[in-house]
Amino acid sequence: MSGGALHILKPGLLTTVQDLGRPGHQAFGVPVAGPMDSFSHRLANLLVGNDPMAATLEVTLIGPEIEVEANTTMAFSGADFDVSCDGRTLDVDESFDVRPGQRLKFGRCHRGARAYLAVAGGILTEPALGSRATHLVSRMGGLDGRSLRAGDRLPIASLPSAGPKRKCVGLTLPSSGRALIRVMPGPQTDWFSSAVQRQFVDVGFRLSPRSNRMGYRLQGPPLQRVRAGELISEPVGIGAIQVPNAGEPILLMADRQTAGGYPKIGHVITADVPLAGQLAPGDAIQFEWCTRQEAIAALIARERHLLRVASERTLE
Repeated sequence: MSGGALHILKPGLLTTVQDLGRPGHQAFGVPVAGPMDSFSHRLANLLVGNDPMAATLEVTLIGPEIEVEANTTMAFSGADFDVSCDGRTLDVDESFDVRPGQRLKFGRCHRGARAYLAVAGGILTEPALGSRATHLVSRMGGLDGRSLRAGDRLPIASLPSAGPKRKCVGLTLPSSGRALIRVMPGPQTDWFSSAVQRQFVDVGFRLSPRSNRMGYRLQGPPLQRVRAGELISEPVGIGAIQVPNAGEPILLMADRQTAGGYPKIGHVITADVPLAGQLAPGDAIQFEWCTRQEAIAALIARERHLLRVASERTLE
């Protein structure tokens, strides 16, 4: 298995190396990082025969142009971009073979915000604490802990075709920049009156321009507490919705801190975190209360879809 590389000709707006992150280190203050949309990341990997943990490129809003310096198989999933290889139009959620010297170009993004580009064998940058995921704030993982630049070369394996062409149905993307996201009550829901809890799901919010991979600042009517003060800092996970004193909610995402002291009114269910990961500043988000049973059923449905992709050689 000889080596090759992805040569970054144009980096796009924000393109980073991501795998499923580095859980298990939060007690030492090390964030998990990883993809904003883990479903699409895993799906792209399965389409090229990779383990779901393999590193992909997370492409945000404006995509890169890449010269491929190896024989390989690739696939992209997630946001609906115009993508071409040497002028040949490519389809989302479908694997394709690439030869050395061919150029992959991301064009306009029509729906969603983030696509995941997988290459057979994964992207082989040096791991940090067992993961290649880029955490931008701590400058850890990926390629020197940063987003990609023109001229970067990412090591990959040079492999023959990964087998029969695979295609499938990917994530249902937010429509017209709006997403309905299911949430369960948070550990401090009782810090908010029943009227504010109803307001939380009755009104819509919009992602502030200050939103990023750490978290989405949500613009809308402030959520007033019935209790004053702050908590002792406690662990936080992806999907937690914190409410600072001013009442502007913050939805924590992939690059979140490991602990926080703001009360959490709700928590996005695991099955809907990928959908939230497809939002961008200016997009609208509406929350809907969800039971534990409904959350489990939604997650089982998501996982069954990925299991079908993994078990079938060719998906029509």
